Amino acid sequence: MIDDEFGKGAGPRKFSYSELARATSNFGEEEKLGEGGFGGAYKGFIPDLNSYVAVKKISRGSKQGQKEYPSEFMLNGSLDSHLFKEQSLLTWEARYKIAQGLASGLLYLHQEWEQCVLHRDIKSSNVMLDSNFNAKLGDFGLARLVDHGKQSQTTILAGTMGHMAPDYLNTGKASKESDVYSFGVVALEIACGRKPIDPKFGSSQINMVPVEWVWELYGEDRVTEAADPKLCGDFVEKQMERLMIVGLWCAHPDYNKRASIQQAIQVLNFETPLPILPSKMPVATYFAPPRSL
Repeated sequence: MIDDEFGKGAGPRKFSYSELARATSNFGEEEKLGEGGFGGAYKGFIPDLNSYVAVKKISRGSKQGQKEYPSEFMLNGSLDSHLFKEQSLLTWEARYKIAQGLASGLLYLHQEWEQCVLHRDIKSSNVMLDSNFNAKLGDFGLARLVDHGKQSQTTILAGTMGHMAPDYLNTGKASKESDVYSFGVVALEIACGRKPIDPKFGSSQINMVPVEWVWELYGEDRVTEAADPKLCGDFVEKQMERLMIVGLWCAHPDYNKRASIQQAIQVLNFETPLPILPSKMPVATYFAPPRSL
């Protein structure tokens, strides 16, 4: 089975053993990427997908079973390695394309399957980049399938601090809206080059990175001043403005007032005007459920 995890190819796709063998030169040693407790991992190429893959060949003694699970071979690693670990400087053109691609993939997961897929751990380290810097959302270990219009029934928190929506933290129930919140945080990471929680800015600013800080600048009509300084001003200002405001809209503290991922895409594609957000970041209000008598 191959899991092309993102965009229109986001659904699982099955391949026969012979197809996988051909893709990896019959699991040749020259294609071997590594060896683990499950067995070996091999680099291969799937002509139908025009894409490189990494194929895990499960050994007979492995507790993980005797199936082969290939997934996209991501030549450029994860988004966070480029934004924060100085692997390379992502151009603005690449950044905007990544944001649009991530949004399109989330739309597919939320609306275009028979059931809604809630990822529950959208963050820059889970956004993988192929050889052309196309974004692929990875690590579906916390994902849940729910009927459309429903929330996840689990009340056990799972995810990463700084990317989890306040409503999810409060209730423990994941939803499309909580995934959208996480997308909004990643959008601001792409634009600002800042992590959602970064101790290097000091305890007084730990909660000002980046949602509160960008919202403050938005209220002063200075939102593009939050642009990643590593870009040295080399960006399209109207795109930067859109990405930041979409990020804020998606990360709205009130889940009822967040953008849908489809609305976010329309704004990023310049198909609809920018939303008008409050000049000050709202504070979400929650009501405790009534006590049973």
